[in-house]
Amino acid sequence: MSNTQEQKLFIWYENNKRDLPWRKNKNPYFIWISETMLQQTTTTAVIPYFHRFIKTFPTLESLANAKEADVLVAWSGLGYYSRARNLHKAAKQLHDLKSFPTSAEELIALPGFGPYTSRAVSSIAFNEKVGVLDGNVIRVLSRLNNIKSQWWKTQERKQLQSISDEMAQYKNSATMNQALMELGATICTPKSPYCLSCPWVKNCKSLKANTNNELPMKKPKKSFEIYQWNPEVYTKEINKKVHVALIKNDYAPFLKKQWLFPGTISKKSSKPKTFDFKHTITHHQIYTIPKFKKQLPPSLNSKITWVHINEIKKWNPTSLVEKVREKVRTHFCF
Repeated sequence: MSNTQEQKLFIWYENNKRDLPWRKNKNPYFIWISETMLQQTTTTAVIPYFHRFIKTFPTLESLANAKEADVLVAWSGLGYYSRARNLHKAAKQLHDLKSFPTSAEELIALPGFGPYTSRAVSSIAFNEKVGVLDGNVIRVLSRLNNIKSQWWKTQERKQLQSISDEMAQYKNSATMNQALMELGATICTPKSPYCLSCPWVKNCKSLKANTNNELPMKKPKKSFEIYQWNPEVYTKEINKKVHVALIKNDYAPFLKKQWLFPGTISKKSSKPKTFDFKHTITHHQIYTIPKFKKQLPPSLNSKITWVHINEIKKWNPTSLVEKVREKVRTHFCF
C-alpha cells in the first residue's frame, strides 16, 4: 500500500465514520465489550444493548464482581450467551491482573478472546501494530486485491491476515483497522457495494476485473439438523409461589451446560408433523412439545434446581427457554 492510499482511506474515515459510543475514548473495557457484542450482531442492534450493559456494569471491576445471572440478564436479547459467560470469566481474570494487557498475545489467553477480538482490542485501545480480520475486512481485502480464496480455511485465511498485518504497520494501526472495518460496513457491502464512493475505487483490482460482486467467496452453509425436543415441566409450590425444575443441560446438543428444562431429545430426518413451536439455534432446528409432568422421577432429584417461574431469565435468558416458560404460564393460567 502506498502512502497516498493510506491517506485517502484515513481522510475518508475521518469524514465519514459513524458516531459510535465505544469510539468516544480509548477505554479498553468499552472497546472489549463492544467488540464482543458485535460478534454475530449488527452495529445498529448493538448500540442500545451497549448503553444498557455499560450503565449496569460501568467498570471492569463492577463486571468482575457481578453474579453470572445478572450478567446474563444484562446480555438478554443479544443471543449467543456463551459470549456473556466468557465475558464474565475474562473480567474476573482481568481484574486479578490489576492492569489491562496491551498485546494481542496476552489477551488471546483469556476466555472469549479469539484472534480477532484480541487484535481489535490491542490495536484500537493501545495502537499495537497488528491487523484485524473480521467479515468486513475479509471482504475489503479480497476485493481490493482480487483474491479468490476459501478464507474460512486456515491456510487461505493466513494470506488475508498477513495482508491485514502488513497494513497495520502504517502510522496508526488503530485508525487503519477501524477504517478498514468501517469501509466494509458502509461502502464495500456484501451486495451492491457503493464503489463510486470508495476512497480506493481507482486501486480496486476486483472492480477492474469485474469480479467485485463475486468476492469474497461464500462459505458453504452447514446443513440444518432437525430435533424433536420434549421439555418436561415439573412444578412445585414454594412459599406459595410456583417454581419449576431446571437442570444443567447434559442431554441436548444445543445450549450445552446451561440451565434447561429436563426432557428428551431425538434427532429426526424430517420435520415432525406435530409440535407446539419451532425454534432455530445456529444449525439446529428444534421442534418442541412441552410435557407437563406431576411426579418428579427419583433420578432427577440430585440434578434439579427449583426456580421461580418469573426468575427463569436469570438462570437462562435464551428465547427458546422463554418460549417454554410462556407455555407453562398459559397452561397453568398465571
